Amino acid sequence: MARERENTVSPRTVFSPYTRLFAVPGARAFSLAGWVGRLPAPMLGLGAVLLVEGQSGSYALAGAVSGTLALSYGLSGPQWARAMDRRGQGAILLWAMAAFLVTGLAFVAVVVADAPYWSWFLLAIGAGLAGPNIGSLVRARWSALLDPAERQTAYAFEAVVDEVVFVVGPPLVTVLATLIAPPVGFLTGVVVGTLGGVWLALQRATEPPVDAVDATTPGRRWSSVLTPTLLVVVTTYLAVGTVFGATDVVVVGFAEAEGAPALSGAALAVFAGGSLVAGLVYGLAPLPGTLASRFVVTAIAFGVAVQTLWAVGSLPVLIGCGFLAGLTIAPVLVSGTSLVESRVAPGVLTESLAWTITGLTLGVTVGSTLAGAAVDAWGAEAAFVVPASAGGLAAVLALAGLPLVRPTAPPVRPEDAADRVEPRSAG
Repeated sequence: MARERENTVSPRTVFSPYTRLFAVPGARAFSLAGWVGRLPAPMLGLGAVLLVEGQSGSYALAGAVSGTLALSYGLSGPQWARAMDRRGQGAILLWAMAAFLVTGLAFVAVVVADAPYWSWFLLAIGAGLAGPNIGSLVRARWSALLDPAERQTAYAFEAVVDEVVFVVGPPLVTVLATLIAPPVGFLTGVVVGTLGGVWLALQRATEPPVDAVDATTPGRRWSSVLTPTLLVVVTTYLAVGTVFGATDVVVVGFAEAEGAPALSGAALAVFAGGSLVAGLVYGLAPLPGTLASRFVVTAIAFGVAVQTLWAVGSLPVLIGCGFLAGLTIAPVLVSGTSLVESRVAPGVLTESLAWTITGLTLGVTVGSTLAGAAVDAWGAEAAFVVPASAGGLAAVLALAGLPLVRPTAPPVRPEDAADRVEPRSAG
């Protein structure tokens, strides 16, 4: 009996790596603030579609305005991150949140007032440009507070948080916009995002340290950010994001074609559910190989799993394929983020992490556009070719980039050098 008790692994023991994360002073507060601040990520795009379509009656116009907002948001993230690397997160984030609140409210005002369409696009650009990428800020804090061995667990937890946001956000904005009024969904995203961002900005004790940057050598700064590793990961994430954007559109179209449009949300939630499970496991598992080899292997696994979408012919099959594909999402996102973080130069951590999110965001925009055209031209079932092809491309890009991401030199941060040197014989 005693031997059986010794061999029993309690849930507390299994999840102890996550428990240790939140034993770090300030970790619970900045992680929760980051979760709240990230809620607008899925809410604003869909909220803009519901708001603009409700006012104009045009889905084409709604998609164009929403895409404009998403594109400007993706491009602005690294710029905000660069400023925060130079001056600290707190002060810059407060300015960003003020601009985000003003432009978000102004966008709703011009749409509700039925102002000229050019003003809708102008304010959509403004709201997107004003929104910093909160996820990269939280990951930068974890990186500054943890040793390299614990960062995989932290990044896996943040991947799970991302999935929770994308499970909660879309249904919430839909309910608010349809049951109360179209502007309410978008406005809720703006207000909640502002509150989360301000809350995070006020937590100065856990900010990453500011590194001095030589402003007279901008070329040197760009070379320290746009490393071969970052370029490979961002390029791969463009394809991964294309899968995400295309899947959203095709699943909605397929569910409608099957006569069950209300199930589209459930089908999409299955993708996020699979990723959530995989993220929790990935954060606990002791994994072999180098960070580079893990990134390539997880990207290939993602590409192979997404090929199951070719087999979709009914909603039950879609749900099964979606869960299988979802199991590979968090691992490729966590491994790519960990790889970029391990090679980052001093003073550009937040900016480098922001570029990975930008890659995903731009990919989502491309995927949505391609999938919409494919659904109109070929029908929803045939349009699964778009996410399936993009998944295969992600695997090919990661594999082709392996020579560029192999470790060739010691890491640049002296305090982490002993922990971060990767064995050259693996990966």
